[in-house]
Amino acid sequence: MAPLRQAQYSPAMLSIIIPTLNAGAVLKGSLTALKTSEIRTQIVVSDGGSTDETRSIAEQYGATVINAPAGRGSQLAAGAKIATHPWLLFLHADTRLDTSWQQSVMAFITNQTTPPRAAVFKFSLDDPTPAARRLERIVAWRCRLLGLPYGDQGLLISRQHYDQIGGFKGLPLFEDVDMVRRIGRRNIEYLERSAITSAIRYQKSGYVWRALRNATCLSLYFAGLPPKLIGRLYQ
Repeated sequence: MAPLRQAQYSPAMLSIIIPTLNAGAVLKGSLTALKTSEIRTQIVVSDGGSTDETRSIAEQYGATVINAPAGRGSQLAAGAKIATHPWLLFLHADTRLDTSWQQSVMAFITNQTTPPRAAVFKFSLDDPTPAARRLERIVAWRCRLLGLPYGDQGLLISRQHYDQIGGFKGLPLFEDVDMVRRIGRRNIEYLERSAITSAIRYQKSGYVWRALRNATCLSLYFAGLPPKLIGRLYQ
């Protein structure tokens, strides 16, 4: 695919919102990947009270850093509130976009349909082990059959579409599932590039245990248990 040229897109098109909480160990990699883009972006780091070097790293990369109530849903909503561009891209702090990610983003933006659609990336882990590949296949299956991408796959959505469906809610857990359910599975496109997420959490707690815990919490969510209570179990 040929590289994008400056004339193909608006220089002020994309706001990238990243929620953080003591994410200094992973944030630099995520921001470095964004800085390689030919798209001029606004990066908003919505911090939930970090006590490490998260804020200084974000500022070094030219991000706008804001304070927000701790909790991914609240932080995403606060970041979106101050975003100034017509397209929003929500990313986790430990997620690094694949090379040439901007080509997939721009192809999606320039080929919008009615009704409007949102987009996510393919899920990938920065771990070469077979366990990581198995989990990637499980996530692909979940997306294909259930239409449930998670926040570690990113979310690309127009500001207008985001506002129409009410934006992120201040949920302590499953704010991403709540959002994609309101978007609707038929209105989500899967981009060809990957969102590469740190596997540290899986390596520490074990792939099988963490996957089972996540699946259990998701089942409780669909059963109607309040996210605040599920969050206690999740921790």
